[in-house]
Amino acid sequence: MIDTVRYPRLSRIQAPHELRALDESELPAVAGELRDYLIESVGRSGGHFAAGLGVIELTVALHYLYDTPVDQLVWDVGHQTYPHKILTGRRDSIHTVKQKDGVAPFPKREESEYDTFGVGHSSTSISAALGMAIARQRQGDERKTVAVIGDGAMTAGMAFEALAHAGGMDEEPNVLVILNDNNMSISEAVGGLTKMLGRATASRTLNALRDGGKKILGDKRHSPPARFVKRWEEQWKGMFVPSTAFEQMGFHYTGPIDGHDLPLLLSTLKRLKGVKGPQLLHVMTTKGKGYEPAEGDQIGYHAVGPFDPSKGLPVRNAPKKPTYTDIFSDWLCDAAAAEPQLLAITPAMREGSGLVRFSKEYPERYFDVAIAEQHAVTLAAGMATQGAKPVVAIYSTFLQRAYDQLVHDVALQELDVLFAIDRAGVVGPDGATHAGNLDLSFLRCVPNMVVMAPADEAECRQMLSTGLQHRGPAAVRYPRGTGPGVAAGSDLAPLPLGKAQRRVEGRRLAILAFGAVVPAAEQVGRDLGLTVVNMRFVKPLDRDLLLDVARSHEGLVTVEDNVVAGGAGAGISELLAAEAVVVPVLHLGLPDRFQHHASREDLLAEAGIDAAGIRTAILARWPGTGSRRPPMSAAG
Repeated sequence: MIDTVRYPRLSRIQAPHELRALDESELPAVAGELRDYLIESVGRSGGHFAAGLGVIELTVALHYLYDTPVDQLVWDVGHQTYPHKILTGRRDSIHTVKQKDGVAPFPKREESEYDTFGVGHSSTSISAALGMAIARQRQGDERKTVAVIGDGAMTAGMAFEALAHAGGMDEEPNVLVILNDNNMSISEAVGGLTKMLGRATASRTLNALRDGGKKILGDKRHSPPARFVKRWEEQWKGMFVPSTAFEQMGFHYTGPIDGHDLPLLLSTLKRLKGVKGPQLLHVMTTKGKGYEPAEGDQIGYHAVGPFDPSKGLPVRNAPKKPTYTDIFSDWLCDAAAAEPQLLAITPAMREGSGLVRFSKEYPERYFDVAIAEQHAVTLAAGMATQGAKPVVAIYSTFLQRAYDQLVHDVALQELDVLFAIDRAGVVGPDGATHAGNLDLSFLRCVPNMVVMAPADEAECRQMLSTGLQHRGPAAVRYPRGTGPGVAAGSDLAPLPLGKAQRRVEGRRLAILAFGAVVPAAEQVGRDLGLTVVNMRFVKPLDRDLLLDVARSHEGLVTVEDNVVAGGAGAGISELLAAEAVVVPVLHLGLPDRFQHHASREDLLAEAGIDAAGIRTAILARWPGTGSRRPPMSAAG
């Protein structure tokens, strides 16, 4: 429970109506307590950290002035919502964030009525808020709708699609967009929009002139004096700040203002509440505000494990085993040294995708395109038409956002683009929005694609080389975290295309395993005396080996960390049906539902694709399966 002595005001706030019962003069103290409580709570549990510290004052102001949840707040980049969760009934459970059955790390509609729209991917808030506002206005509902977009999310094209729609409607929607500008994504924000927003700080003089003019002439948009002043303002403003872009899209622009000046926030929001039509408020904040280590290392404190707030993050020792991301990082630099045409692209995930070293060693061959997955893929396609060898480093969940570009711009044209797909399969604490459970299904149905899933670190490196040397589109998908500990080596040798590997020679049944679940399948195979095949390639499948195994065993078991529907196992059944081979097949994989946040181990066990689950499923289907003789190892 919360310490009522340390947090005398926050301890009295279980819901926003209790915040609104306070005198406005108490709000700075509430914000201070909320910041301290967030530091204490995340220090205890770990979780997303710096972004939440940056929106403390904004969160307090919004819940104080708006009648939430009647008025609706839509948060973008959900990792900035921990303060929102604390003020909306989850204060005493916030320390369970990301844990199994604990508080979700992102807004989640089924968790709270204050979470008006589920968020995991960025840049969705304006579209969602606009949809809410349109639906409400059609019903004659005057309640307010506010979208808070930040942490680089305005760099995505979807945000501008929503702005263009909202600003161009004949019946103007009553929606407020708050641009929380902290000059950061997870890494530093990049691109022309960032530069444009950076110049906006020069507009304070203009805003003062504009506000003074409105006091004299009023703010009636259709009066002749107001129209003249509006035209003059846009021309003059272009000399100071490109906020003209937002205004020409149909939004009334206010700002930039200090997002940590609570009285200024309150007065500005009070004024905007009474203005109809699409509004955009530009606030400047500091990611990590109020916690000096986080302000000084905004990237390192973006998301953290448990730590002592009095000491900051512990010194991180090198992991005993390299992660798959580390394997990719090393391979990319080694491959770049050997292949001068290699270029690397990331949609704002330099740290997460393992591109920090490459960005330093090959800065002229490194392209961070901001949160723009669609652009990243088509950019790679354009590069490939000119003989380059682009590598798109992307999370599985984020590749979903660029599926059309993968199909039409890369695969249809058979272009040499390699997709290095991190966080494939079960991801864990970040929940369903970040899970990579679908990629084998949506990749293997695309013509011209080569799709690979490594069983260990060495295979991951070999598959990356295979994909780079392959003429055409290729994908290597690998999980979060570490593998079984197989040394990756330093060469760049590829694997034979479409060839599987027999890991264990057994009898009666054969387990056909893909990717990260191969070690668990191998353990079960050795225990029960079954054949185990490391399939390696999801597409193309090893036809000859599969037909041989199917004809020499009583049944087959496919195992993958992807949904069963349309996954790798389904590809095996399709091949057997096409060859008129009839054999019982048991498909094991992820369930046909969205799994929620928990540890990766918990989710694998829940899906029944850890060693215990695989064994149980096999014995349930084929009782009595087992062997007194140890199986023989195989290689190839």
